[in-house]
Amino acid sequence: MALARAHAIALVGVQGHPVEIEADIENGMVALLLVGLPDTALREARDRIRSAIINSGESWPSRRITVGLSPASLPKRGSGFDLGIATAILAASGAVPARRLRDLVLIGELGLDGRVRPVPGVLPAAAAAAAGGFGSVVVARENAAEAALVPGLTVIAAPTLRALAGWLRGREPARDAAPAGGGPESPGLLAGAARAAEDRGGGDVVAVIDAGAARPALGLPRPASGAAGRPGRAGIPARPGQGAGPGLAGPACPQASARVPPGGKDLADLVGQPVARRAAEICAAGGHHLMLIGPPGTGKTMLAERIPAVLPRLGPSEALEVTAIHSVAGTLPPGCPLVTEPPFCAPHHTASRAAIVGGGSGIFRPGAASLAHHGCLFLDEAPEFARDVLDALRQPLESGEVVVARAGLTARFPARFMLILAANPCPCASARTAAAACECTPLARRRYLARLSGPLLDRIDVKVEFLPVRRAELLSDRAFTEASAVVAERVLAARQRAAARLAGTPWRLNAQIPGSELRRSFAPPHGALAPLERAMDLGQISARGADRVIRLSWTLADLAGRPRPGSDEVGYALGLWLGMSR
Repeated sequence: MALARAHAIALVGVQGHPVEIEADIENGMVALLLVGLPDTALREARDRIRSAIINSGESWPSRRITVGLSPASLPKRGSGFDLGIATAILAASGAVPARRLRDLVLIGELGLDGRVRPVPGVLPAAAAAAAGGFGSVVVARENAAEAALVPGLTVIAAPTLRALAGWLRGREPARDAAPAGGGPESPGLLAGAARAAEDRGGGDVVAVIDAGAARPALGLPRPASGAAGRPGRAGIPARPGQGAGPGLAGPACPQASARVPPGGKDLADLVGQPVARRAAEICAAGGHHLMLIGPPGTGKTMLAERIPAVLPRLGPSEALEVTAIHSVAGTLPPGCPLVTEPPFCAPHHTASRAAIVGGGSGIFRPGAASLAHHGCLFLDEAPEFARDVLDALRQPLESGEVVVARAGLTARFPARFMLILAANPCPCASARTAAAACECTPLARRRYLARLSGPLLDRIDVKVEFLPVRRAELLSDRAFTEASAVVAERVLAARQRAAARLAGTPWRLNAQIPGSELRRSFAPPHGALAPLERAMDLGQISARGADRVIRLSWTLADLAGRPRPGSDEVGYALGLWLGMSR
């Protein structure tokens, strides 16, 4: 047979698109031609594939080979097409049955010796394959646990091209229908299949993992059978905060649970700043943004690093969204196919705009804003960041996603994060109450903080000032500090109340409610808004700021266990927004 077809997946952002690979072998000058908008890495696949096929014991057709990637208008980037192209060539030459490729998607890079190497972005690619109606996906063994998270999809873990060719010809695979010891921190998904392969004469045998087998081992429910078990497009919501695709979705934050803080970082370590600890709890409960202002050594960075310890674990749909982003970025920890902890990202102040919001000249990569999805993005020394970098965050703070547009191509990355800014009060960073008091002029202080634009600060819900702590304050505050586990229980209870109130809507946190819906369905009693109305009459707050104060008041009511916010909650929320809480 001179013509054969295989299938692969092209990723644009975190969205996968099925690609048909056609291999045609005909008489003519010996060559391998790739058509269909391949990038440089994909064009180099010609030499990799030829060496991999020959070193796998197969014959290389000494004729003209044309490989077409369809749709031709979609850019194809990366080395993940190697396995599909090599298999299509083998099928076109008659070395393997072409009919076995009809329901397969092949994702993997080939080494010169024929090994199948892992590639980033396997989770969204496998989800796109299931959404496209394919029943099986072939990946490298290192990517198998990640691909097995997708319901309705059988995963074939191929160690080498030789093993895959043998399986396509009918060689019996090693099967692992119920992986043992496959927790989120354990690489035990392929343990049973690996043992079976060794018993049958070595590890050069493909392993077949039944559809959804990894989900119970990783704490995810098994999908329902039938069409409802198919994931949505790319397996994650097309727009963040709008629910997850069917089959992957589960209840969000309400089913998550509090836990021991990772790394031994506990909120009780921050002594002498009770207002800041309370502000961190409020922001964690409602998903609000936080700004910390104060001289060095007062605990700004310490507080920011401990906020993830009071956030609940990610729910099923959130964990899959975050895992898909980190899979595309290639930052999944080894042996941990599912991210269950809220991410914390703290880029350096020299980071570029593409590093923060994503993009790139070649393959689009998620930036720090997307890597912090459902977690925290901490910008220490915020005024030192470039002005255009900070202003680029304004759009994702409102919409919850990053849109990277290039000529002929647009990629969307989810980016619903909790922003934490930290800044010194002036360029010299000396406290005004210290022995060596600040000597910066008021104009210098205004210029320094003016690097944070007004529109950006208008989107920050809580502003807290840190002052130097004396010894007496340190000693007296020790009796009032609370461990992260205690605060996390209150945060979880507040999120559960908010989720119950928002049931039947696309939102789960108070910070996610749009302003129009906030005023229409969740407006506090008219008398409770008196402090906010006075501030608006005095021009102290914008309309956007008023909406954020109302959202904050709902979070305060949830923490207090009250059904609706009153004037006390609105007044306190206004003080937090204005930065007058001390």
